[in-house]
Amino acid sequence: MLIVACILFLLTLCTCLLAGTQFANAYARNEAFSSDEFLRSFTLFYKNPLGLAAGLPFALTLLTILLTHELGHFFACRYHHIRATYPFFVPFPNLTGTFGAFILIRSPIRTNRALFDVGASGPLVGFVFAVPALVYGVLHAKLVPGLADPTNAELIYGTPLLLRLLDAVVHPATSPDALLLPPIGRAAWVGLLLTSLNLVPVAQLDGGHILRSLNPRLHYYSSLLMPAVFLLLGFLGFWEGWYFWGVLILVMRFLRIPPIYDPTTLDSSRRWGALLALLVFLLSFMPAPIYISRSFH
Repeated sequence: MLIVACILFLLTLCTCLLAGTQFANAYARNEAFSSDEFLRSFTLFYKNPLGLAAGLPFALTLLTILLTHELGHFFACRYHHIRATYPFFVPFPNLTGTFGAFILIRSPIRTNRALFDVGASGPLVGFVFAVPALVYGVLHAKLVPGLADPTNAELIYGTPLLLRLLDAVVHPATSPDALLLPPIGRAAWVGLLLTSLNLVPVAQLDGGHILRSLNPRLHYYSSLLMPAVFLLLGFLGFWEGWYFWGVLILVMRFLRIPPIYDPTTLDSSRRWGALLALLVFLLSFMPAPIYISRSFH
């Protein structure tokens, strides 16, 4: 398993370097995204591998956020004597370079408090590492008017609440839509997106573990409602990716969820932790994370 985990990590490093090189080159040209640069980055593997070094800031930042997220889960499992695998990264040659990472839990989660700890530890730890990277990104962002104008942009990135708050502090007279984040800041943006998706309170996602440890009945109804919410967001045109997520969590709803043998209620510190997880979700979530312009020529 360790060999498989290492191979997947190296493959994900490669795909993140592709994405990071595109972000670095687009940032140098005052663009949020360039399809030409994205396609050209693929040719660097055989034409000029050293050219992919420009993608290192993005790749290393994003992999650090993902790794700390999964290690949070891993060590929570160790603390509660739950068998779990090493983190497995998911490489994919898309705009973010990855679909994230995960661990496999090999033994039952027997107590309510262990369920909460395993669910909350990952996103909270990953968020701690994402925030400094986002702060760096805002401090070194370029102000590019019209960056979110569909008539002259190929792709428009959404703005999470945390980014809006940081922008209000650092650039009080500037709309966050005009901020062009450097690769490190964009990696933090991807980390926040993946964190918010993991914190959706359904099934066996991190948010599902947290909500189930608080209120199993509410977790049941949330797992029924959220697929419809995501499909509605897709139908209303916020982001086509919500169709995929809606179907995915609908399928997850039918997977077997092992019972909890000790349903002891959470103590006050864990309840405060649940509130913190909700805050992280609200700061990270974007109804329209990516908009592809149809009017760009």
